[in-house]
Amino acid sequence: MQAAERDLALQHLHDSRRRLLETVSGLSPEQRSYKPTEDCWSVADCVEHIIVVEHFVLDSVDRILQSAPEPEKQAEAAGKDQVIQQRVPARNIRVKGPEAVMPTGRWPEFATLLDQFEAARNRSIQFTSSTEADLRNHFFPHPFLGQFDCYQWLLFIGTHCERHVRQMEEVLGTRDWGRGTGAAS
Repeated sequence: MQAAERDLALQHLHDSRRRLLETVSGLSPEQRSYKPTEDCWSVADCVEHIIVVEHFVLDSVDRILQSAPEPEKQAEAAGKDQVIQQRVPARNIRVKGPEAVMPTGRWPEFATLLDQFEAARNRSIQFTSSTEADLRNHFFPHPFLGQFDCYQWLLFIGTHCERHVRQMEEVLGTRDWGRGTGAAS
């Protein structure tokens, strides 16, 4: 990974962590569990989903890096760095992810949920900071955007988190929580 690539991936990881923690800071239990409609996710649901996806991506990257490089797939992933940075955080197109990454209340206590987020994010940052693996020649597909190389998956972790921070802000913005509650709109 080139230094500029590492810096960009780490920037997305750090910035999205900061935004998530700022968004949830000071929320009441009601705000954390509030769903504007039955089919919407709560703030807690969004955080859980981010954690599950982050673990899935890193576990998949670890597994894929054990296999032989596949440079013949580079053309399929070409240009997707920009797609990931622009389309993934945007909320203008809604998609439903695979059932395995849906929130189920795995960590009912919000403090535990945040601890799990921090552990997942620390793992992502540690890997991104230290890996010397050939990320650009190892691939696995995104369910909607097609083939990504393993570097692109690192970009995805941060931009995916940003997408769901924006979703949390939308959820919190559907209701007037009063002054001084820390809720973002």
